[in-house]
Amino acid sequence: MSEIVRLSIRLNLEKDTDRQAWEYLQHMSHAEHKSINRAVISAVNEHFARKERMSHDSYLETREKEDAFLKRIEDTISQSMAAAAPLGGLLPLLQGVPAIPAASTPEDKESMDAALDFANSF
Repeated sequence: MSEIVRLSIRLNLEKDTDRQAWEYLQHMSHAEHKSINRAVISAVNEHFARKERMSHDSYLETREKEDAFLKRIEDTISQSMAAAAPLGGLLPLLQGVPAIPAASTPEDKESMDAALDFANSF
């Protein structure tokens, strides 16, 4: 007895969402998905697995967005540093940065510690 189930999908190309799905399937990477069946199966599994994770973790989407934002910041900084490297490395960049003064009084030390704690919270 065969374990294969056949399912037909009807797409109405007059509807934007249906047409978009059709275009994705027509232009999909055959290196990633061997067939339309494999692409549809993968998409369905990913969609419902994500919905299930979201139902168990209401902050998942927020954390994913924050992680993506931080990744963009890291990439931008890395690209900027790489662009500056041929111009003599980090030394010219650091020469214009003033040194952090040592705290002279206990109040200055406390305010400096508070400022550093705040900066580290990011």
